[in-house]
Amino acid sequence: MKLRNPSLIALLVFLLAVFSGSAAVAAEPIVIGCPLATAFLYGWDAERGVKLAVEEINAGGGVTVGGQKRPFEVEVIDTRDLEPGVPVSEALLAVEKLILDKKADFLIGGPVRSEAALAAMPLLSRYKKVSILTTGVLTPKYHAMVAENYDKFKYCFRIHGEAKNLVGEIFANFNKLKKQYGFNNLFIIAQDVSHARGAAEIIKKIATDKGWNVTGLEIYPTGATDFSMGLLKAKNSDTEIINIWMDMPESAILLKQWYEMKIPALPFGSTLAAAEQPGFWQATDGKGEYTLCNVVNAGNAPSEATPWTMKFYNAYAERWGVEPEGLGTSSSYMAVYVLKDAIERAGSLDPDKVVAALENTDMMGVYGRIRFDPKSHQVIPSTDPKEGAVGTILQWQDGKRVVVYPESIATGEIELPPWMKK
Repeated sequence: MKLRNPSLIALLVFLLAVFSGSAAVAAEPIVIGCPLATAFLYGWDAERGVKLAVEEINAGGGVTVGGQKRPFEVEVIDTRDLEPGVPVSEALLAVEKLILDKKADFLIGGPVRSEAALAAMPLLSRYKKVSILTTGVLTPKYHAMVAENYDKFKYCFRIHGEAKNLVGEIFANFNKLKKQYGFNNLFIIAQDVSHARGAAEIIKKIATDKGWNVTGLEIYPTGATDFSMGLLKAKNSDTEIINIWMDMPESAILLKQWYEMKIPALPFGSTLAAAEQPGFWQATDGKGEYTLCNVVNAGNAPSEATPWTMKFYNAYAERWGVEPEGLGTSSSYMAVYVLKDAIERAGSLDPDKVVAALENTDMMGVYGRIRFDPKSHQVIPSTDPKEGAVGTILQWQDGKRVVVYPESIATGEIELPPWMKK
């Protein structure tokens, strides 16, 4: 049938334009900007976590905003902030490029280095961009700055654990080892970066106050490859636990040297990037046996913390061909779902409305109940996944990452190497 009425044709063209325009608006993506150190563990695992969540959410129809379904879109820029010698300004340029050039509506991920994340806070304030830190940054100063100057820094959230909480988790295990084996001598090795130096000093003070004998504190520059002198100091001082704060990949060399030198002290990483990864065992030819490390949130190692934990764990392994890899993996994945929930409750992308919605977040996730402190915007921790975000300390045993803490999700107990068993 041919249409000969010009008025009718014009009406149909108008309606087609209107409905096409509505569809275009409905399909307009919500852009998530990810400033990440993509050449390093805490960058690439975060990127994979974010993309997995985005793919799942988009496959389910996207995000409902004002009655319309909109997809997420991810833009990643390498901050290079974990590379030795790279100035903080590089990370700031990456953040600003995501905001101005990539038109990011929200930021998830980094910057990854503590110094860079702190320096980026005024940028987020200036542009009113809601940011959820998910990886790397452990300094307590981040959420302290939000609490101290809420009106300026209210757009800044952190959904993973931080140094003070990690210290508490570490001492829970130290005390258990003291009670079980009589351990009392502690040696500390830290990387020369803000969070590690600060945490090492906190560990030293708390340990001394609790009656531990701190036998030494060694600081190594980022990129160091020989740790033998520090290990010898630990050995010669009858050290029983070596507490390690390092997020550089060279920390694998430290553990190989520890094994080859048969140092009679248990290596206990509060932050130990190399040992967090599934490939650590193969990379060290099994010399990573007995190494402990804190991977911060559940889901970064296999456990049954919540019904969602292994569902995420298996989905990540299937999507990327590797098991969840360490700090930043489950938290980056979870941040996307938390953002989706907040946007839908806010009914808007308006940053102030989304901030208010995030402050009222209360949902079960991969690593437990997710809520933020309304004043500091730090995720609320717990040793019980029913009450808060639970951490995870694992030990390498016979080629597997075995969760040994907290008790609520543990799948095994801490073991000692044969050369130090009493």
